[in-house]
Amino acid sequence: MKIIRQLFWIFLFSLLGELLSSLIRSIVAIPGSVIGMILLFIALHYNWLAMEDVEDVGTWLTDNMAIFFVPAGVGLMTNFDILGGIWWQLLLILLISVVVLIGIVGHIVQAIKRKQEPHSLQEEGKVDKK
Repeated sequence: MKIIRQLFWIFLFSLLGELLSSLIRSIVAIPGSVIGMILLFIALHYNWLAMEDVEDVGTWLTDNMAIFFVPAGVGLMTNFDILGGIWWQLLLILLISVVVLIGIVGHIVQAIKRKQEPHSLQEEGKVDKK
């Protein structure tokens, strides 16, 4: 019964996400599963839902996540003839995306470290307080 209750909560938030996604589809296209996960995170963060209410099923789902990638892998294999002609374009897009992402993350991390650096030096007593 405990597992069924935990599945209920996860499916409920998934359903709420899908409903909200269909309502806002004309404004912005966000997948319902993403909205459901955000709603579940908010409910857990503000203690509207206890972690124990979804912990066992959530742990099982994340432990067996590879199962959910099987349909995507099969889809890639069945459409290999289409992908075979454009593989170099996909590889180029992937490489450019990774380089841009690494650059953006690097700049963000450096900006955060520069912002926090004076505070950490003051805590150590190395900078005089003005």
